[in-house]
Amino acid sequence: MKDMTEQIQSMHRFFKTYKTYDVHFRLYFLKKLKKNLLAHQDLLVQALYKDFKKPYFETYTTEIYMVLTEIETAIHNLKYWTKPKTYSTPFPILAGSTKVIPEPYGISLIFAPYNYPIQLALSPLIGAISAGNCVVLKPSEYTPYTSKALKCLLREVFPTHLVWVIDGGPEICQSLLKQPIDYIFFTGSIETGKKVMAEASKNLIPITLELGGKNPAIVDAKCDLQLAAKRIAWGKFMNSGQTCVAPDYVLVHEDVTKRFLELLAKETAKMFENPSQSSRLIHEKHYVQVLKYIDEDKIYYGGHFDHENLYIEPTILYPVKLKDECMQQEIFGPILPVIPFSKLPLAIETVQRFPKPLACYIFSHDKKRIKHLLKHLSFGGGCINDTIMHLTHPKAPFGGVGYSGIGAYHGKYSFDTFSHYKTVCYSSRVELPLRYPPYDKKLEFIKRYITMRFR
Repeated sequence: MKDMTEQIQSMHRFFKTYKTYDVHFRLYFLKKLKKNLLAHQDLLVQALYKDFKKPYFETYTTEIYMVLTEIETAIHNLKYWTKPKTYSTPFPILAGSTKVIPEPYGISLIFAPYNYPIQLALSPLIGAISAGNCVVLKPSEYTPYTSKALKCLLREVFPTHLVWVIDGGPEICQSLLKQPIDYIFFTGSIETGKKVMAEASKNLIPITLELGGKNPAIVDAKCDLQLAAKRIAWGKFMNSGQTCVAPDYVLVHEDVTKRFLELLAKETAKMFENPSQSSRLIHEKHYVQVLKYIDEDKIYYGGHFDHENLYIEPTILYPVKLKDECMQQEIFGPILPVIPFSKLPLAIETVQRFPKPLACYIFSHDKKRIKHLLKHLSFGGGCINDTIMHLTHPKAPFGGVGYSGIGAYHGKYSFDTFSHYKTVCYSSRVELPLRYPPYDKKLEFIKRYITMRFR
């Protein structure tokens, strides 16, 4: 605890030198991070495989590529992002101007989860460094090999008074939340997010929460069923279902349910029949919890498991009812419940039974039905006729709403998240006597002005 306090105090002292306010200082370290990430990508890929047998291809595409895209976006745009924005100032300030100046918060604390331990650690870190913050990074204790590799990588790039990586479990997290932190960025479960937010509120620390939820995939009768089956299977079972934006259940129109299930099973077998194409569940407690969601009487496809290797075969459950255990909370594993619906309002009603999800996926060729669903369903982000892909755009925000999260990031939105925008009014020496008391003789003038101005 003493070492932690001393370390964070040293980071505060360094931040007060204002070196991080220099855009060239930030760019230097972003470019250095990019160079070292390219040099160490094989080491990171191997570490992830050791932690939970994540396929190499998935690591390159969903971790390494995503982070490099984030760095590139920041490097190419940072000088523009950091420029103060100037606005002409209206009445009652004559001949003046107003500037909005982005400035860093100070010491940012980033909690990274286990499911995408490289991307979800480095992407927010890039935003924090781009905005001029110092960073305390807490990787997941469930990915020890990846955490060790990340620590080695970041030590080569950043001095510890700029970026400090700390290992440990819940007790370390609790200690960090008691330190003088200026901003908190948390990615993880809803329940843990609530605890982090409660601690942050004690000192009024601003916070971003990236959480999860029951993400629906809605399959309309008028859609390309084979494409829907392929993309839902890929989005759900990639990373063994341990993806915060993975489809958590499918609502499919009753007229096409039978055909959709046949195609879904076929596409799942094609992609994931070989266990080597799937990650493992991260630890035994989570593995046991996910197994509880499998009702043997409702297994349409899959259902096999390997306790020794913490492997659960991609499993489709049908027919599923809302009272079933798999529908009581986010699954976060390779179990996909399928529920038929007869009319669109019933599908909407089902989605609205749950808190607002992090993602929603709509498969339809009917523009009116798509528009109706988008109007009546609130969610963090999503896709039409696809899954997952909305979070890959480097210029679009990613984040939740309500129980699925607070705030957003990626690209410029990451810079905004880790920046305080300071508004400064530059007044001229020209005086406007109208604004000063006494007001008695000025009342009629201001009333006439307002009437004419806003007519």
